[in-house]
Amino acid sequence: MIKKPSASGASFELRSQRHIAVVGAGIAGITCARTLVQAGHRVTVFEKSGGVSGRMATRNTEFGGFDHGAQYFTVRDARFEKALAIASGLVRPWSANTVRILDELGRVVASSPPAREAHWVATPGMNALVQQWAQPLADAGQLVLESAVIRIEADKLHPERWQLQTEGPGTDSRVHSNFDAVVLAIPSAQAHALLLNSKLEKPLLAALAGVTVAPCWTLMLAFPQALQPTLSHLGPQWNAARSTHHRIAWLARESSKPGRGPIERWTVQASPEWSQRHLEDDAERVKAKLLKAFTEVTGIRAEPSHAAVHRWRYAQTTKPLGKTHAWDAKSRIGACGDWCLGHRVEDGFVSGLEMALAII
Repeated sequence: MIKKPSASGASFELRSQRHIAVVGAGIAGITCARTLVQAGHRVTVFEKSGGVSGRMATRNTEFGGFDHGAQYFTVRDARFEKALAIASGLVRPWSANTVRILDELGRVVASSPPAREAHWVATPGMNALVQQWAQPLADAGQLVLESAVIRIEADKLHPERWQLQTEGPGTDSRVHSNFDAVVLAIPSAQAHALLLNSKLEKPLLAALAGVTVAPCWTLMLAFPQALQPTLSHLGPQWNAARSTHHRIAWLARESSKPGRGPIERWTVQASPEWSQRHLEDDAERVKAKLLKAFTEVTGIRAEPSHAAVHRWRYAQTTKPLGKTHAWDAKSRIGACGDWCLGHRVEDGFVSGLEMALAII
């Protein structure tokens, strides 16, 4: 052990194996956590929801799954490629047959050029990749679900370290202590709010304040009638489209992805602008408006057997941090996420990896 001065000037023992809290179990948080564990450190991951994956999410229904967050990912970083290569066959290419829709009536005025890079999906749903990476953490008791971190403060017994106050279901409130460092792998706005609530205002707060992320309303539709012998599928011949419809930015036939069930299912993502204007609207009202737009774009007028919406408050980064992560070595608090670099799945992986390497 090495004696080192703390921020207050007092000395404390810098342990060779440090205990690090990671807040958030999306791809950035899990990548950061597993990298730290591989380097010999002890990690505890806190996640406010009941499962991992963040926006690499899959909604399971009686009609099949919906990738209602990230639809696919591309691979540019060699480290991401290497990590995917050992993902036990979970990752498969998706020939999306994507078109570009250029008018309000859904007519294809110009097709998209051939994709310059492959589109990949995890199977049987996008959440499978992060779930596999997180499983060793769960098996080791290092993954704490349904625990929202509401405050970071100096450890009562070891002031040079950190403790986290969490809230769980109902009135369950707990304090988790003795952390050498804390990583916030959550949306920038949530990280900003947590730092404010914890009265940890500098220097991370100023950096996070400049990041902007747009919301996204997502519509999920299922048409089991398309399985009738006379029908192969409903609507257009394409499987995915980028749209300039004033409400819709993206549509995808979920059943066209590899490893999915055969029932015709569509995921529809509203544009950032429309989502922002209708952020606080009633879900039923949003569903009706997006369903009408879906009919206009695809020509599918059949009544769906399943229709649901999901609101992502933080979906598409419009102004990123501009570097892979934010780390304050003095306080030993950092932040990472796709919003550091953009909004691609790979951005989240690279950010989480670089955050871990900074700590190591």
